[in-house]
Amino acid sequence: MTRWLTRWLTGWLTGWLTRWTTKWTEKNATAFVTAPGHRRDRRRPALLVGTLLVSLIGLAGCDLAGGLATEALIQRGPALEPRDGYVVDHRHPARGHNSRVHFLILHYTDENQADSLRALTGPRVSSHYLVPLPTRRLQNTPVVFQLVPESRRAWHAGASRWGNRVGLNDTSIGIEIVNQGPDRPWVGSELDAPEGPVRWASYPGDQLNALIPLARDIIERHRIASEHVLAHSDVAPLRKLDPGPAFPWRKLHEAGIGAWPEAPRVAHYRSRFEREPPALIEWQRALAAWGYGIEASGVWDDASRATLRAFQLHFRPANFDGQPDADSAARLWALLERYRPEALEQLEQGAQRKAL
Repeated sequence: MTRWLTRWLTGWLTGWLTRWTTKWTEKNATAFVTAPGHRRDRRRPALLVGTLLVSLIGLAGCDLAGGLATEALIQRGPALEPRDGYVVDHRHPARGHNSRVHFLILHYTDENQADSLRALTGPRVSSHYLVPLPTRRLQNTPVVFQLVPESRRAWHAGASRWGNRVGLNDTSIGIEIVNQGPDRPWVGSELDAPEGPVRWASYPGDQLNALIPLARDIIERHRIASEHVLAHSDVAPLRKLDPGPAFPWRKLHEAGIGAWPEAPRVAHYRSRFEREPPALIEWQRALAAWGYGIEASGVWDDASRATLRAFQLHFRPANFDGQPDADSAARLWALLERYRPEALEQLEQGAQRKAL
């Protein structure tokens, strides 16, 4: 009964607000466009009325407030929107469109929070979101910083590539995570680790509890494919290491974020490749089929090593030396089988033709 009443009252109030807003805007659009000194926040009185109604319902102890706020005040806006010098008619929305966002790219800042904010709000680099450390909470809910609107292009990926797309700032949302990375200087262009053991800063549970709902929300709204949730090192393997080997990709996959190979299929391919490892050119073709920007030359050069290192950082962080081995091959082939079966079929057919 309560749910039925909620839906009925939500629908009724939403319809009333929409009709009232439309009539009011049509009546007053010209006046607001031509009136000197008018302000944008005065053009939508329906929002004020709706907010007041929702507040009154909430004060009365009714749990309709959240649903009404979402339906009446967010999804439904005025049919006519006065702007500076013209009026926009929203009554004929097109169905032929989708999100510009195809990728979610995760980074670490390699700095503390204060320095991270200073860098990301400066003139040279930015990201859409920053997940702070220490974690902030508001009424027991994690708080993240939004630095750039999702509709705008943030400068987070730089020179980057995935599949047939380059310059991924145009088609991605970037999340920076406050994390200090390795305990000694190590840039991605250096293929060999610094001398001595390297310790990587961890990602505390409270920080992940802020990141996971943020990433889920972005993925759901933009319909981002699992295999398009990427590390900065994935899209720029010759330059970057972040978010590093301490980042818990498997845990995020278990929370519904990103790709991960199935253990039985990894075991199957590991057994196969321990007997007969793939040729170097097959490695390169498989990495390219997954999405990395690598050329199939048959020569294991620095670009090949950096690319495999990026794959290992994501899917086998216990050892990311960039050298081919049966376990890495097993994970790569298992991923292709699960997420890109057509690409795997072409890869296997090519290998079979070569063997004949």
